[in-house]
Amino acid sequence: MLRHLFIKNYALIESLDIDFHRGFSVITGETGAGKSIILGALSLLLGERADTKAIKPGTSKCIIEASYDTSVLDLKSFFEENELEYDASECIIRRELYDTGKTRAFINDTPVAVSVLKALGVHLLDIHSQHQNLLLNNRDFQFKVLDTVAGNKDISDAYSAVYKEYQETAKKLADFENSLQSQKSNNEFRIFQLRQIDEANLKPAEQEELEEESKILNNTGEIKEALFKVEQLMSEEENGILERLSNCSSLLNSLSDIFPRVSSLSERLNSCSIELDDIQKDISHFLYQVNFDPERQIYVNERLDSIIALENKYHKGSIQELLDYAEVLRNEIGMFIDSDETLKKMSEEKKALYEKAYSLAQSLSASRKEAIKKVENNIKEHLALLGMPNIRFEVQHERQEQLSKNGIDVIRFLFSANKDMPLQDMASIASGGEIARVMLSLKAILSSGVPKQTLIFDEIDTGVSGRIAEKMALTMKSISDNGHQVISITHLPQIAAKGDFHYLVYKEDSKKATLTHIKQLQQEERIQEIAHMLSGSNITESAVSNARDLLNL
Repeated sequence: MLRHLFIKNYALIESLDIDFHRGFSVITGETGAGKSIILGALSLLLGERADTKAIKPGTSKCIIEASYDTSVLDLKSFFEENELEYDASECIIRRELYDTGKTRAFINDTPVAVSVLKALGVHLLDIHSQHQNLLLNNRDFQFKVLDTVAGNKDISDAYSAVYKEYQETAKKLADFENSLQSQKSNNEFRIFQLRQIDEANLKPAEQEELEEESKILNNTGEIKEALFKVEQLMSEEENGILERLSNCSSLLNSLSDIFPRVSSLSERLNSCSIELDDIQKDISHFLYQVNFDPERQIYVNERLDSIIALENKYHKGSIQELLDYAEVLRNEIGMFIDSDETLKKMSEEKKALYEKAYSLAQSLSASRKEAIKKVENNIKEHLALLGMPNIRFEVQHERQEQLSKNGIDVIRFLFSANKDMPLQDMASIASGGEIARVMLSLKAILSSGVPKQTLIFDEIDTGVSGRIAEKMALTMKSISDNGHQVISITHLPQIAAKGDFHYLVYKEDSKKATLTHIKQLQQEERIQEIAHMLSGSNITESAVSNARDLLNL
C-alpha cells in the first residue's frame, strides 16, 4: 500500500508531500491541472525511462520518493536476492534525476540499478492507463487472467522454471553441435599438424647440438690444421712450449738454495707445465676425434633444415615451442574425440527436460481448460453489472504439439457486444467505453488472485458516464474491499463520489511560475468539488444537492 508520496522539482511541482490511505481513493482536477504529472512521477519509481525535461526549470535535480506498507507482501526473498536491507512492514523507494542526465535509484536508502527498482515496482504498484487496453489482445495477458482463475500458480511457476532450463539446454546443445560441425575440418587439420610434428621425432636440445655439430663438420679441415699446429708448437722435443717451460722450471729450481725467493716461481711454473700438458693431451684427443664425414654432414644439415622449416611453418622459435604446440593440439583433438560422450549427455538432458516440461504443460493445460467456463461466466457477470447484459464472451482453447513459454495451449479471448454480432478478437471490435469496462472486469478478476498491491486506474472511465460510471466505481470499490489499495484518476462525479478518500489536483499561479498542488479534501470541500464536476465553474444549488446525494449525505 502506498503510504506517502514526496515529489520535489518535477515538471510543475515544486514540492508535493501527501499521505495516502487504504481503501478506495479518487483523484480529480481540471484538465491540465497536473494529474498526469503525478502519474509520471510514480512511473519513474517503477523504473520508467527518465527525461531531463521533466526537471522543473531553474533547478538541477528532482526527487520522487514513496513509502509503502509491505506488511501483506512476501518480499523477503526479493530483498535477500538483491542484498538489500529488509523491513517486513515498510519499504522506501526513491529516484533522483539530474539535469546532466544522470539518474540514481534507492531502495531503503541503498543505491540500486534502475532494473532492480523496476523489478520491485511490479510487486508494489500496477498503473492502468489507456494504452494498457492494448493488453486485451496480448496472449500473455490473457494467459495471466486464465491462470489467475485456475489458481495454478505452483504448476505455472514449475513449468516456467523447467521450460527455461529446457530452452537453455537446447541452446547449449545446438551451439555445441554447430561448434562441432565448424570444428570438424579444423580438427582434421589439427590431426595433420600433430602427425607432422610427432613424425619429426624432436628432442628439446637437439637443434643446439646439431648446429654445433654442423659447424664442426663444415669446418673440419680448418679445425684439424689449427689443432695440429698447436700440438706441434706445444710438444716439439727441442723447441716446444712444454720442453722450454720444463727447462725454465729446472733453472729456477737450481737457484732455490742460493736464492730462495725464486722457489715459489719455480712451483708456479711447474703448475703451468702440468696444466699445459693436460691441454696438449685434450688437443690430441680432439685432433683424433675431428674427422670429415660427408654422409654425416649431409644428414645434420638436412635435419637442421627440416627443423627450421617446421618452426617457420608453425611460427615457432624453437623445438620446445613446437613440442608445446603439439601438446595443445593433442588436448584439443582429445576434447573433440570426447565430444561424442558430451553430445550424448546433453541430448539425454534435453530429452529429460522436455519430457518433464511437457508433463507440466499437460497439467497446466488441464487446469486452464477446467477454468475456462469460470472465466467466461466471471467476465459476463462483471460486464452485465457494468451495463453490458447482451455481451458474448468466449475463451477459445486449442492445444499444440510444440512447447512455448505458455505451455502447449493456444488461447484467444473472443468478444461480441451484441447478440447478432459474430465473436471476434476483443480489442478489434469493442468501443472505447466497452474496452474500459472489459479491462476493469479483467483487472477485478486478476485482483482476486494476486498479492495485495496498489492499483491505479488512470481515467478508466473513458467513454462512459452516468449509471455505468457508478457501476464502474462500485467495481473498483469491491477490488479495494478485497484488500487492494485502489486509486482512480477520474473526471466523473459518479466515480469520485464513491471513493473513501478524495484528493484534488490543482494549479496555482504566482508572479514567477505556475505550480501544481494536491490536497486531500474534507467533507465540505468534497461536496463543492463534486458539485463543480457536475455543473462546471458556476456551482448551482441543485449541483450541490446532487453532490450530497451522490455522497449519500
